[in-house]
Amino acid sequence: MELLIILGIPGPWQIILIVLLVLLFFGGKKIPELMKGLGQGIKEFKKATKDEKKSEEEEEEKQKKIDKE
Repeated sequence: MELLIILGIPGPWQIILIVLLVLLFFGGKKIPELMKGLGQGIKEFKKATKDEKKSEEEEEEKQKKIDKE
């Protein structure tokens, strides 16, 4: 238990408190907009990592073709 406190991992009461504070600060109408923006950001991040991985694979294929010649 002390290790969790030292690491700063929030417990259930801290999470409830954070949710309540977010509701107070932003209100119920603003939260869906915030979540939509968060979801779009995650989607963009995943797309960028896939594109990066694809470009790396293409570079490896080009290098293999050059090495074979």
